[in-house]
Amino acid sequence: MDIQSIYQKTILFAAHKHSEDNQLLPDSQLPYVVHLSNVAMEILIAANNTKEFDINFATQIALLHDTLEDTTTTFDELELEFGTEIAKGVSALTKNNTLPKEERMLDSLNRISFQRKEVWAVKLADRITNLQKPPKSWDSLKKRKYKNEAETILEHLKDANLYLENRLRSKIEEYEQYFD
Repeated sequence: MDIQSIYQKTILFAAHKHSEDNQLLPDSQLPYVVHLSNVAMEILIAANNTKEFDINFATQIALLHDTLEDTTTTFDELELEFGTEIAKGVSALTKNNTLPKEERMLDSLNRISFQRKEVWAVKLADRITNLQKPPKSWDSLKKRKYKNEAETILEHLKDANLYLENRLRSKIEEYEQYFD
């Protein structure tokens, strides 16, 4: 299947799942699928700047990366629709809500480390996309914690994708403009 067909099939699945409870971007009336397409855009551009990069696999992971965490989608459903490797990649990117909040990111980063580099790249692309203007409700401490978490992601997933590493490093620096 060509990348365009893969993209269409996957984004339609993800858009349907994220629209079930009318998920929107924070501080916006835009549908959540905008975030997913932005993460996929980062992956598509990174693929053009990266040798030996499975664009089909990475694009599917990018579009599906929040389905297990934020929708009623199950691992089995993802596995049936997209295959075991996709389901495992999305699962690694999913925070374990049974753990204390402060342990969830490191747990996810550890699980990501056992996946293909494309999964690592999606985590970098996700944080790049999320380092936009923070929600109005975030205080200075929350913003700083989010920046620190981005630095932790960068440190743990270095050597995943040089293009995305440099993008994330730059976005972290730009994010400092939002500190009070």
